[in-house]
Amino acid sequence: MSFAGDITGRIGRDAIFRFERFMDLCAFAHSILRLLFKRPPEGRVLVRSVIVDQIYFTAVEALRVVIPIALLLGTMLIIQFAEISSQYDLGNISVMIIVRELGPIITALIVTLRSATAVTIETGYMSVLHEIDSIEMAGIDPLYVIALPRLLGITTAVLCLFIIFDLVALLGGYALAWSLTQLPLENFMAQIAKALTFPDIIQGIVKGVLFGVVITVVSLHRGFSTRIQITQLPISTSKAAIECLFYCLIVSMLVSVAFY
Repeated sequence: MSFAGDITGRIGRDAIFRFERFMDLCAFAHSILRLLFKRPPEGRVLVRSVIVDQIYFTAVEALRVVIPIALLLGTMLIIQFAEISSQYDLGNISVMIIVRELGPIITALIVTLRSATAVTIETGYMSVLHEIDSIEMAGIDPLYVIALPRLLGITTAVLCLFIIFDLVALLGGYALAWSLTQLPLENFMAQIAKALTFPDIIQGIVKGVLFGVVITVVSLHRGFSTRIQITQLPISTSKAAIECLFYCLIVSMLVSVAFY
């Protein structure tokens, strides 16, 4: 009986801890997002520069990773789906799997592995070395010059990478599958055009924006929370990556349920 009570107590404490963690993330996100409507005049040039640098690092430099993965994944899925195209509509299956689900999730995973970990380490170092405290002592809101530009940059990058991933996976995958196999793919593009609807496009945009916000908020919060010593950074980085993926999966599920 005591063993069962101990297990129940652990589950309850874990649930309370996760709920408090979620509320902390919501409060942190609100603190950053409100700066979109209340932008102080100080540091605007720096903010624009950080946004451009973040977009370049997260989107442009990630193309060498996103494009090959999208091409390979799109080709493999189209070849597999084509084998059952006599039973199902190949265009509908491709849109449902690639555009609605896999495209956003894989894009978010790539951004998490590249940018979220980098942001956590960067802000963690700034926090441990008291650079954030120095910014506050100078009368500048660190959320404005550190968090807001990374939020805008990463969110824009995720949205752009998601669109590129889908285009490469569908068009490039079709081209490779058509050239390497003898599968009947003559009407594939017509099926895609018929299957792709306006809600699919809106759902992709919503997921891209929400994924960008989730990834940035989680990674920044972990970095800002690293206060004591540098040796905590690997732990914070690992937890940030896992949390980003977990929350992105939850957001993806909720958005899919809301749209369909």
